[in-house]
This record gives sequence, structure tokens and C-alpha cells, in this order.
Amino acid sequence: MRERILLSRCHMSGNEQKWIDKAFEGDWIVPLGPNVDEFEHRLGEYLGVDNVVALSAGTAALHLGLVMLDVKPGDEVICQSMTFAASANPVKYLGARPVFIDSERETWNMSPELLEEAIIGRKKATGRYPKAIIPVYLYGMPARIDEIMEIADRYNIPVLEDAAEALGSEYKGHKCGTFGRYGALSFNGNKIITTSGGGALICPDRESADRVKFYATQARENRPYYYHETIGYNYRLSNVSAGIGCAQAEVLPDRVERRREIHRRYADGLNDIPCVTVHSDPSSDMRSNYWLTTILLDPEKTVVTPDELRIALNAENIETRLLWRPMSMQPVFADAPFYTRDDVGRDLFDRGLCLPSGSCLTDEDIDTVINCIKATLAQ
Repeated sequence: MRERILLSRCHMSGNEQKWIDKAFEGDWIVPLGPNVDEFEHRLGEYLGVDNVVALSAGTAALHLGLVMLDVKPGDEVICQSMTFAASANPVKYLGARPVFIDSERETWNMSPELLEEAIIGRKKATGRYPKAIIPVYLYGMPARIDEIMEIADRYNIPVLEDAAEALGSEYKGHKCGTFGRYGALSFNGNKIITTSGGGALICPDRESADRVKFYATQARENRPYYYHETIGYNYRLSNVSAGIGCAQAEVLPDRVERRREIHRRYADGLNDIPCVTVHSDPSSDMRSNYWLTTILLDPEKTVVTPDELRIALNAENIETRLLWRPMSMQPVFADAPFYTRDDVGRDLFDRGLCLPSGSCLTDEDIDTVINCIKATLAQ
């Protein structure tokens, strides 16, 4: 049997060992050091921003973003329903309450119309506006972030962008993660680039970046002994992991472009199947990195379900994944408010599948996936 075609395998540049050796040679085997500084600098250059803080995970970035926005127990935070649990879990870490917003069909991301409805609704229900808004760029697809920002600014609610899946994605020529007060990135092993496990928080200025670093290193005050006036966290990225990130940053533009090439190949190869829609940029304003290429099946044109297609592809040694199950459908968030009209997220979950999209896949790998999809749907 052929080698397994994985969903999103990490893709090494070839220079990772050089940067790791540099950490060992300098005895910087700690959560600080020159590799961390260099990785933050390279990320900032790529994103066109000045203040990026490297952290241990994208979840840590979201958590500290909410800390910086002064989210407290009893507050409410608006969050996209259709996302991975890490987008919403940090809200609960702080004793706050998530308020979920359904997706709109074009981008699969937060509906601006429902966002404003929720803001007004929560003010009527609680007497207070939500403390923050967390839009997500699902699978790398940009949200209608200008509309989201306009609504957020109108009600003076800060935005924390979850750009964990969207490194390199652009909206109207600007990188996702750079529109809100803060932006969170992820470098998990399956992302566009990896630090093995890691993340970063894009900050608005040097002062806030320094404060994030303070929280991320146990909130130790500047004294000759350990002294703490507030709760801190052990969230800094290690110098060794940051070395991997430096090598990955060298090839970041190439990795993003390869994902886009893979998406184009899927779109062309599946174009003639009536029951399949490949999710693509809905307008010229949006330029997804296509972290994962995703498809929808039309139940009126095929009896095959996404899970049946997943099982069939798995039998051919091809890894796929069902779409994220919306947070409004998760038992752990059963008591959270949910704003929807047509339950778009549930419909997408019922009909969608993520295809192998890693930048190390060959054209032949993609053609194999396409042919297996066609063969399964033709039965």
C-alpha cells in the first residue's frame, strides 16, 4: 500500500538543525534567548507589524489577549461558533461566558449582522456590552473583518483576532491578525509553519507587548527576589522551539503559496463533480492561505455523506477530517447564548470535509485524492 497521505504534515525547511545547534552552542536551552528574539522579528517583518510576542501555543496567545483586554469573571465574550474549541476555552479560563455567533455562508466565518444583533441583545439581557469579540479565520479564509471592526468600534468593544489558521491570509491586501487590538497565531505541527508547538500574540504597541511578556513569564516584578502582585503564566516559547521557527520563517512565503497551488489543483480536479463544492475565496477582497482545502457535499445530488467519504478515503490510506463541530453543538458550552438564523454552522458541519493540504504533498498525491473522491462518489 502507498505511503499514507496525511491531512497536514509538518514540512521542514532543512535548516532547523542549524538553529537548534545554535541554541545548544550558546547554552540557551530556556524559554528566552536570541532565537526567540529573531523569530519575533521575522514574524513582524512578514506581517508588517512591530510587536509580536512568541508564546507556547495559540491557545496561550488567545488567553493572554483576553487578559490584556481585562476580561474578568462574569464578563461576556463574543466568539465564533464554528471553530476549534481553543478559540472559546480561554474565555472560560477567566471565568467569563462565551456568547456564540453563527457563520455566514460566503466565508463560513462570523456573521457581521448576527454580531450586531448579539451585541444589542446582550446589552438588553445583562445591562452591559460584551467585553471582547473573537472572530476566527476558519481554515485560513478571511472573515468580513472590515464590517466586524466597524461594528466593534461603534460599540467600543475590542477585537482579538483568532488567526491561528490564517498565517499569510490577507483581507484587502493586509495580513489577517493585524486588524484588531490583538491577533493570535499558532505554530502547531499541522500549521503553515511550525515550532513543534507554539504560538504568538500580535500586539498594538511596545508597552502592551512588554506586558504580555511579563504575564507570560509568571508575572514576576522587577525586584532582586521573586515578588508577585498578579497571577502570571508559564507561556513563553522556548529558545529551541523558536530556532525551528526561524528556519520555518525562511520558507514561509513558499509554504503559503504551495497551499494555494494545492487548492487550485483540487478546485480544477473536482470542478466536474456536481455534488462537490470546493470552498474558495468568495471575493477579490479575500486571499486565503488555504491552510486546509475544504469541500461541501450536496445531499440532493449524492447519497454519500462526508463521514462515509472520510471512511472510504481512509481505506485508501488517505487522511481527511470532518469540519469543526460548532461550539453551539458542544455539551461543554450547552448553556452559552447562541445567535443564529439558519444554523449555518450546523449545515456546514453536516456537509463538509477537509482534504489533505500539507505543503509537502506532491501533485501526484493530490491527484490520488481527487481520483479516490471521484471513484467513491461515482459508486
